[in-house]
Amino acid sequence: MRKPRSTLMTTAGMAFAAALGLLGSLVGPSVGEAQAAPTGIRVSDGRVVEANGNEFVMRGINHAYTWYPEQTTAIADIAAKGANTVRVVLGSGDRWTKTSASQVSALISQCKANKVICVLEVHDTTGYGEDGAATTLDKAADYWISVKSALQGQEDYAVVNIGNEPYGNTNASAWTGATKSAISKLRSAGLNHALMVDAPNWGQDWSGTMRANAASVFASDPDRNTIFSIHMYGVYDTAAEVQDYLNHFVNNRLPIVVGEFGDAHSDGNPDEDAIMATAQSLGVGYIGWSWSGNGSGVEYLDMANGFDPNSLTSWGNRFINGANGITATSETASIYGGGEPGGGGDTGSGTAPNGYPYCAGGSSSDPDGDGWGWENSRSCVVPGGSADTGGGTGSGTAPNGYPYCAGGSSSDPDGDGWGWENSRSCVVAGSSADS
Repeated sequence: MRKPRSTLMTTAGMAFAAALGLLGSLVGPSVGEAQAAPTGIRVSDGRVVEANGNEFVMRGINHAYTWYPEQTTAIADIAAKGANTVRVVLGSGDRWTKTSASQVSALISQCKANKVICVLEVHDTTGYGEDGAATTLDKAADYWISVKSALQGQEDYAVVNIGNEPYGNTNASAWTGATKSAISKLRSAGLNHALMVDAPNWGQDWSGTMRANAASVFASDPDRNTIFSIHMYGVYDTAAEVQDYLNHFVNNRLPIVVGEFGDAHSDGNPDEDAIMATAQSLGVGYIGWSWSGNGSGVEYLDMANGFDPNSLTSWGNRFINGANGITATSETASIYGGGEPGGGGDTGSGTAPNGYPYCAGGSSSDPDGDGWGWENSRSCVVPGGSADTGGGTGSGTAPNGYPYCAGGSSSDPDGDGWGWENSRSCVVAGSSADS
């Protein structure tokens, strides 16, 4: 099997080796409140949600498909471990063999069959500006347009990660303009999917370029449907660094996912415990690198030995079965009937303050108009109906996916309907934000 070649890169002015680029503005709350695309996976008030409004928190594993296309059971094996997302490495044909439209269709079908969300990414952009073999985000956008036929109609199941770690440490400031241009190109071509954009600096954004410019990049998307992805390796070797970065995005209602991380790396020792614990406490998605097939000295990043799901490495066992791991925290997407740990779920998008699930069918499930419906052999609450009252108790989840504030209006000093409890935003029941 063909092994990934290594790439030379630097972080904070220090040179280090990595395989395949495995590393690879202060804004107000209104930034995340723009109208999102109406269908498929999308961004709503800084959170990733499904078409029905149910919040979707990614708990996934990366799979190096483009180098190991013969590993046809990898997606199923990852799903069997409890992941709700698989980030799939593709090639645009600029550096690695082009993943064809038919292959993209097959990959999405595998994801759907195994009830996981596909995050599809072009890896050929890794380290552009520093790695001479890397290609541009513009070329990556051309690739996505060339396989548009495989993507259309799959907005509920697939996220388009435009390009992996699209800048190294050289001219990383160009990331902002290049990212905006790529988003514009894809939207103009009619791609309506949720888009994911990786940070520069080999994904780690130690320069703060993505952090400072995320608001303007998000606003440049006419669909307001762009998710930011940070890769956490040696730069994030303390809990304080992890918390500071992720909290910035959450506090400013900008959607953030940890798109790659490991438990060790040549550029330093990432704090995987802090990454997973912080992501869990903030309701932020994470996707670990990677299932299997790492080479060039970073084999320790494999979660499974030789693609064998019955032979987990210490990293794989920690990621899957450890504290804040996917076994404990992953929730199957509601499009597949999930919404609760272990694959269970509510019938609708979230849970009403009284503890009953919201009705997936809305008012159509409530023929007598009393706010109560009946689905899946149990009662459900019609969102916004007379039964959908918060009572100021802080129990349950608002229709937008955020928890209700236990402190009620006392947690909302500025009166906008939003409060802050347990290190994340909450909704004041019955307020303007409770809709």
